[in-house]
Amino acid sequence: MADTLTALDATFLELEQHDAGALMSIGGAMVFDPLPGGGVPRLEEVQSSLIDSLGLLPRYSQRLSSPRVGGMSWPQWVDDPTFDIDNHVYPAALPAPGDQKELCRWMGEFFSHPLDRDRPLWQVVLVEGLAHGRWALVQKTHHCLVDGVGSVDVLQLMLDREPHPWASAVAAPRFTPDEETTVWEPLARAPQPLAQATAAGVRAARAGLHTALHPADALARSRGLAELLVRDEIIGAPHTSLNVRIGRGRRIAIVRASVSELKQIGHALGGSLNDAVLAACTSGLRDLLLARGERPPPRGLRAMVPVNLRDASEKLALGNRVSSLFVELPVAEPAALVRFKQIAATTRQLKSSDLPAGADTFVEIAGLAPPILHAALARSTYATRLFNLTITNVPGPQGPLYAHGARLREVVPFVPLAARHAVGIAVFSYDGELTFGISADEATMPDLDGLAGAIREGIDELLALLPDHHPTKTRS
Repeated sequence: MADTLTALDATFLELEQHDAGALMSIGGAMVFDPLPGGGVPRLEEVQSSLIDSLGLLPRYSQRLSSPRVGGMSWPQWVDDPTFDIDNHVYPAALPAPGDQKELCRWMGEFFSHPLDRDRPLWQVVLVEGLAHGRWALVQKTHHCLVDGVGSVDVLQLMLDREPHPWASAVAAPRFTPDEETTVWEPLARAPQPLAQATAAGVRAARAGLHTALHPADALARSRGLAELLVRDEIIGAPHTSLNVRIGRGRRIAIVRASVSELKQIGHALGGSLNDAVLAACTSGLRDLLLARGERPPPRGLRAMVPVNLRDASEKLALGNRVSSLFVELPVAEPAALVRFKQIAATTRQLKSSDLPAGADTFVEIAGLAPPILHAALARSTYATRLFNLTITNVPGPQGPLYAHGARLREVVPFVPLAARHAVGIAVFSYDGELTFGISADEATMPDLDGLAGAIREGIDELLALLPDHHPTKTRS
């Protein structure tokens, strides 16, 4: 049972099968200082370390029993008898000068290619040639294997909490997310969905039993589902130039800020760090539409914000444990302070609503359908009528981590793009810094760098609203 692909995990495979432009891999780049003695680790050392770490995760040496989903049953995770670490961990080098522009260009090319479904669905590349002697581990993992929060657990298996962990008895690194850096943390304690079962009849029976035993939960889920359907079928997300047919080519841009900056904005203006993140993104998206000569939709753009449903007992549990919220971004509002206040009010309302349970219920209902019918339902959960773009904020460790004795300096996250979604934004916090990784369709987003610059300007605009704020040098 545990080795069978769940309906939610299968969704990300189905999205790829339906549209060639939808590549459902997540991941990012971990950028390190040079080794203590200079240089970068040998490939064999990286491979050996990963084999030791990922030994705790059997699925990383397993493949799907069938490369396609559909038919009358879900594929299973089965051991790959031809598993070869060389197929999953290999080297690459950036051309000089190895700066941010070259890293973004290389990452865009890397994430433009789907993973081979006949092999375990992950890759890690040791990238040399970064400026100042730095190097990177760039990870690509299929979304059916792990979600954003789960990928942080995997990341920490690969890293150490000190330069020389063998010199002490310190356990493998763990962290407790700061509530301010976790999107919708109060919702992580929402009722958990029922365990997946292979037979639709068993799932339906369990759903009926849960409804009988927890009528209040069932009512909340029903209300949430009704509201979700109203948003989808009656209101709908607006049509914009961000929602066009896309190809497989990807572009990447990076924006940097500090956790303290975003916290200051949130606290001073009556919201949270997460509200500040959404407000900065709203500012950037507004400027992008205006630069294109496009009137910002009066009702705003709608962002799909993943909600973490994992609890403390699910560390290192693979697969997907997420629901979604849909947040209206007031891009038509010209005043930064008003935009922030509107976003903060919206998120407060959503936190107390039944929408997370409704989205979760929709996924469960879709999971009751046999695989041959599930694809159409899965695509509807990622349709442009439901949202214009994804904005995900994943909390990372707030202390330094190391690999092979070298300090991890930055994590650049990558979020996949569903069909007809030309841009997505992932935010990752690590050691006091926030990194916005903006992924975009290569063909339809030639102005990606303009969006990145406008998001940074949006942060600076919010900072300027704070009392006693002294401007600092703008980051790239």
